[in-house]
Amino acid sequence: MSNPAKNTICLWYERDAEEAARFYASIFPNSYVTSVNLAPGDYPSGQQGDVLTVDFTVMGIPCIGLNGGPAFKHSEAFSFQVATQDQAETDHYWNAIVNNGGAESECGWCKDKWGISWQITPAVLIQAITHPDPSAAKRAFDAMMTMRKIDIATIEKALRG
Repeated sequence: MSNPAKNTICLWYERDAEEAARFYASIFPNSYVTSVNLAPGDYPSGQQGDVLTVDFTVMGIPCIGLNGGPAFKHSEAFSFQVATQDQAETDHYWNAIVNNGGAESECGWCKDKWGISWQITPAVLIQAITHPDPSAAKRAFDAMMTMRKIDIATIEKALRG
């Protein structure tokens, strides 16, 4: 069954769309695999009967994973931004992605093992860097710029000055 959404994010995978979709469903709330669709015939990067597409949802966002082969790679030009409420939730998502073959990046960004970028962003960070006091916002921003995974206590301390 195809995803009935009018607007769906299509994510290109070399061959692991189903594994990726099941991983996302295992760690994020309101995430699940809807269907796994097999190729009705041979195609440039696969054969009839291979998994061609996977319909899934990540935190309420409908997606299609396409096993399109090695022609295209992901970049930071696209990312999922996941808002977190506390350090435990931030650590949970960050660690799940990084410890499953992913990689850390800067300022709360990480990549999963399939190359999809994720921004694991505590709500307090957004509030801090958009604070009405420009000097407080700058302190929080400067603190963020030194981090990989966001440390909420450090952001709050920078905000206070």
